[in-house]
Amino acid sequence: MTIVQEIAQDSLQAAKDYVHKVYETVKQRNAHESEFHQAVKEIFDSLVPVFAKHPAYIEHGILERLSEPERLISFRVPWVDDQGNVQVNRGFRVQFNSNLGPYKGGLRFHPSVNASIIKFLGFEQIFKNSLTGQPIGGGKGGSDFDPKGKSDAEVMRFTQSFMTELCKYIGPDEDVPAGDIGVGAREIGFMFGQYKRIRGGFEAGVLTGKGLGYGGSLARKEATGYGTVYFVQEMLKDAGLSFDGSTVVVSGSGNVSIYAIEKAAQLGATIVACSDSNGYIYDPAGINLDTVKRLKEEQRARISEYVKEHPTATYHEGCAGIWTIPCDIALPCATQNEIDEDAAHLLVENGVKAVAEGANMPSSLEAIEVFLNNGVLFGPAKAANAGGVAVSALEMAQNSMRLSWSFEEVDAKLHEIMTNIYRNSVQAAEEYGHPGNLVVGANIAGFIRVADAAIAQGVI
Repeated sequence: MTIVQEIAQDSLQAAKDYVHKVYETVKQRNAHESEFHQAVKEIFDSLVPVFAKHPAYIEHGILERLSEPERLISFRVPWVDDQGNVQVNRGFRVQFNSNLGPYKGGLRFHPSVNASIIKFLGFEQIFKNSLTGQPIGGGKGGSDFDPKGKSDAEVMRFTQSFMTELCKYIGPDEDVPAGDIGVGAREIGFMFGQYKRIRGGFEAGVLTGKGLGYGGSLARKEATGYGTVYFVQEMLKDAGLSFDGSTVVVSGSGNVSIYAIEKAAQLGATIVACSDSNGYIYDPAGINLDTVKRLKEEQRARISEYVKEHPTATYHEGCAGIWTIPCDIALPCATQNEIDEDAAHLLVENGVKAVAEGANMPSSLEAIEVFLNNGVLFGPAKAANAGGVAVSALEMAQNSMRLSWSFEEVDAKLHEIMTNIYRNSVQAAEEYGHPGNLVVGANIAGFIRVADAAIAQGVI
């Protein structure tokens, strides 16, 4: 072994030791927060070659600073249901990192929401937002409130109570929430109205995902789903493949899933399955998107209703079985950890060529290893589903300028951003010795931009 190789090995070992030490501290400080541990470990492991090459990041304690939120806010949300009963939920907002700009990230209303989930989402958001190239930091929030089965009046009373507390911590240049699971146009509208009533002014830039009549952006609704498909399109292109003629399975049937289905179909794919939290539908003739849109966007119905109108389709209880369906491309767009190691093996055995995460962390660490070890093209969430927050940042820009861009203008900017995210991830993976590994590439590309900004701004 030469002296140069010995130095390289010493640097690599020092980097591994540093990453391991910080990760163990994170686990101790955040005991029992398994989702947060998973997100931190996935990113930390990717960054070892960066610390080996640039020990200044170790000297500046970058990992310690990035893995500790700037603040975590937890609050009570009391409200009254239609029967006159007082209900109490818990609200959260994690303002994780503001090195690149105001905190930016969605609000999730779902019974599973807790501090661990909000922190994992906020931590991921730091790097996802960095990858977009937009001036936005990382944050996330939500509540364990479940909007399913609630009347519009109940949702309004809850969201007004939620915003009465949240409004103390947000603003166009401070923290700009958006929607996520359980938070769509209805919820954003109610929250914006309450914020406006409390603050006494029309601050359009305080929330994104707004209605078009009061400061929203064209193409925002489509952005995450379209962006995922644009990212996959670049992956496929480099491998000599395309959506045209491919069979696609998309989990979920919410906003991300619907518009991933729409764009993939426009590019020539046949989408044969989608799901909701109760089960999934399989239609070998191809999913009829108009029916899905009507059921989910207009009627708020269950996906099982689809089979009443389409005799070629079958409905299956439970969500996990959707990954048993053979496909060329799999787009998990529902929720975290929906693809485990067994499901990943099934997808590989059935010939999947590409997997891209339209949801946040939908593949377990073991599942990701299966895909990478078997040569499956894999687009990690922080890169592949960054389209939503990218267009949210474009909505913020339009609000600041008091302008509205056309659908075509926003869609073109989105396509360009997703292409740049892919190219930057490929380049970073190659530069740091992991060619073709977009998990490593996306993590490194997102990290370096935030880390450099943190050093430039001093210890804060």
